[in-house]
Amino acid sequence: MLRLTKKADYGLMALKYLAEQAGRGGVSGTGLELGVAQSAKDIAEAYHIPPQLLAKILQTLARAGLLVSHAGTNGGYALARPATEITAFEVIRAIDGPLFITSCITIHGTCDLAGHCTIKEPLRKVNDSIKDLLSGIRIADLIDSTEVNKPGNGVALVSIAV
Repeated sequence: MLRLTKKADYGLMALKYLAEQAGRGGVSGTGLELGVAQSAKDIAEAYHIPPQLLAKILQTLARAGLLVSHAGTNGGYALARPATEITAFEVIRAIDGPLFITSCITIHGTCDLAGHCTIKEPLRKVNDSIKDLLSGIRIADLIDSTEVNKPGNGVALVSIAV
């Protein structure tokens, strides 16, 4: 079973929260609002995420250009782009690095069995399909309009049995 790491889960939950809060300030549901900065503490409390871990995740997402951090009394984090323009794949890649389901498909090239392997191509297709699926899921898609701003609703993306 292919699973997201806890960090990736928390990152998706945080961006979902920020998108929901942004929707409160403008025309809700368009996914075009960037919103007012929200504190890491507020996000952590809303989803019962360890605050120190979430702070590190948010910093990682800010370095990746998915969030903007604001210092000061009313500081915190806000989406760097509209929720309709940020994909689940971008968030997962920013937190966990490149997504590969096997060790033969890596950024370092081929493995020692490359000349004799009969499953590399089918596994590459599976890997590409997962990447395409996650690239098609936008943060705005994670918001259920009937559940907007209801803390405790985690993000469940996809469970893929391989």
